[in-house]
Amino acid sequence: MPPRKRPPANSKFQARKPADPGVHLEPFLNYLEAECGMALNTVSAYRSDIVQFLDWYRKQKPIPLSEVDLKFLSGYLQHLNKRKLAATTVSRHLVSIKLFFRYLVLEGILAESVADLLNSPKLWKYLPKVLSPEKVNELLMAPCKEDRYPLRDRAILTMMYATGCRVTEIVSLPVNAVKLQEGYARCVGKGNKERMVSLNPVAVAALEAYLQHERPVLAKRNQSEQALFLNRSGKQLSRIMVWNIVKKNAARVGCSKEVSPHTLRHSFATHMMAGGAEIRALQELLGHANIRTTQIYTHVDHSRLKAVHQMYHPRG
Repeated sequence: MPPRKRPPANSKFQARKPADPGVHLEPFLNYLEAECGMALNTVSAYRSDIVQFLDWYRKQKPIPLSEVDLKFLSGYLQHLNKRKLAATTVSRHLVSIKLFFRYLVLEGILAESVADLLNSPKLWKYLPKVLSPEKVNELLMAPCKEDRYPLRDRAILTMMYATGCRVTEIVSLPVNAVKLQEGYARCVGKGNKERMVSLNPVAVAALEAYLQHERPVLAKRNQSEQALFLNRSGKQLSRIMVWNIVKKNAARVGCSKEVSPHTLRHSFATHMMAGGAEIRALQELLGHANIRTTQIYTHVDHSRLKAVHQMYHPRG
């Protein structure tokens, strides 16, 4: 019996190449933004993670998504570990993959999500770095005449420390959301959740000076811009610009190179705890969805813990 001939390359019996899973990326991102209400920065982070996963996926033996198993996904985690990424970064990638696969199940593309079987890497709980109240005062007064817009920079620093707002919340704050006479502002945080933040007298004075002397000059270049903090072109200040402002002034007062805009948020929270703020109130002020995120500041405030120990311990 003659040997069976192999079908030609263009035969209808040829095995079909699995459909590229990248077709689900944009619908997934739209789902995160429209239905989950995630912030644009969060959606952008998920995009980056999933794009990296899909690039790795395409380089493997071609299999459909329905045949992806735990061993296959474990291979991707090994790939991330070989890149010597931090455990927190690997954990974030894993969260992105799990959410992507859950979306595919929700859309009926997959029957179940095998990604949920993956275990997250164990993470050390890093305590956030904070500045002392004295060092914060130095930082707030650091902007000087050498800067192009010192009043704007001081207003940014004082507002970040007064409110504990994230950088994104500061740069996206519209000018009409700030009520100086009443001493508060309305900011929009993660998940498009709006909250009220208080402005102390130092922040109010810095904002008044900026609004009176520098913002009108900047606004002339782009009168349609509604953001509170503007760049020299009259457009909304970017997150990178705020990062540069904090870094430059932190260096002036001798702060560590690790100081960032988030350091002011951590300092705000820690100093509030030291002043006796209740953790539930602090959760609202910071805009944390989960109180467990806020609880880290109970570990940072050593002075308060020491005072409690001295007050209640029989040998205190």
